Amino acid sequence: MSVLWFLAGLAIGILPFTVYRGQLTARIHRLTKNLPPDEAEIDLSVTSRLSMMISHHQAQIEQLERTLEEWKQILSLSPIGYLQVDDENQLTWCNPAAVQMLGIHQSDDYAPRLLLELVRSYELDSLIEKARDRNQLHQREWMFYPISADAEDLSQARSTPIRGLAFPLSKGEVGVFLENRQEAVNLVQQRDRWTSDVAHELRTPLTSIRLVAETLQARLDPTNRAWIDRLLNETIRLSRLVQDLLDLSQLDLNPTQRLRLTSIDLVKLIYSAWESLEPLACEKQVQLHYSGLESVKLRADEARMYRVFLNLLDNSLKYSPVQGIVRVETTLQEQSKPRLQVDIIDAGEGFPEEAIAHIFDRFYRADPSRVRPTQSQAATQLTSGSGLGLAIVRQIVEAHHGTVRAQNHPDGGAWLQLVLPCESSTTRVKSHSS
Repeated sequence: MSVLWFLAGLAIGILPFTVYRGQLTARIHRLTKNLPPDEAEIDLSVTSRLSMMISHHQAQIEQLERTLEEWKQILSLSPIGYLQVDDENQLTWCNPAAVQMLGIHQSDDYAPRLLLELVRSYELDSLIEKARDRNQLHQREWMFYPISADAEDLSQARSTPIRGLAFPLSKGEVGVFLENRQEAVNLVQQRDRWTSDVAHELRTPLTSIRLVAETLQARLDPTNRAWIDRLLNETIRLSRLVQDLLDLSQLDLNPTQRLRLTSIDLVKLIYSAWESLEPLACEKQVQLHYSGLESVKLRADEARMYRVFLNLLDNSLKYSPVQGIVRVETTLQEQSKPRLQVDIIDAGEGFPEEAIAHIFDRFYRADPSRVRPTQSQAATQLTSGSGLGLAIVRQIVEAHHGTVRAQNHPDGGAWLQLVLPCESSTTRVKSHSS
């Protein structure tokens, strides 16, 4: 009887062990599925397959570590700065370019430290947070001012224009590429300085040529006067171009301080600009159709804002066909601070799609070879003029802390949209044509 009890106890003990061993073997088989096919087909014991799997994973880890080191070497030699922070905004790694650009002083142990302790830049910290919170790429440009406890180092430090591109990584980490924009800024400054100098030098001789042409205009017989008229028109056009260049140069130096701010009624200003263009509008039989606010007050430089709407309405007038309509719509954006939106829409063919991104660039004129034959008129109008009108518009609007953009309206025609800060407005009125 005791033997039977012994055998029963032995069976009860062996059964759980057999089940556990079977489960363990099945788990090991699942883990070893990732082995190379030539090794997976070899009939080995469970222990041997487990050892082979461990060796295989160790080889993979070593390969990944070598690849990681190669990428770190590439980033170390890169002229573009790179830094990486963890989920608590602690700096975990950065390349020499970032160290030099941001003036980072790291200890020899390279222990992670809070980025804000090493780099006092609110813009950089905000860029990282936005990339992490939105879980997408985020780009920003700012002027970096280094901070140092040493007065001598601080006196020698120079501000640096930086463009940062932050992107989210796993586990809340964020990587940031940093580009030093100083060379690009210097090139822009040199270009603007050269343009301003040339404009100043051209102003005096053009004025002299214009005076001589006007003097000769009254003394020549009608058969030869056409040549003087043509010379005078070209001289006036060049004088306007020189003045546009000087206006842009003045706005570039210090946009906000160059403005003479007063309280103006923008709706009256729009009508005033259209009245200046009325002779051209009557010639093409183009009408202005206004709808929106009856009156809106904003602090602005009246002369420069008048120039904005004169350029925009003149541009829309050129695009519009005969007996067309230029629509101007004003709406109030309800935000923490009221902002006025002004939409100017013509009845033309619209902008060529490839030209929209460059409409506000200086001296940009659309290439007529890229425009469809049905848009020949629009192409001719795009290539006429100096190419500075819309560049001046953007410069003035941005100096007033506003924005301007160009696009094609869904119903057809070019669509120029301005958004400006305003003081107050009155109730809406019915649309009005003039």
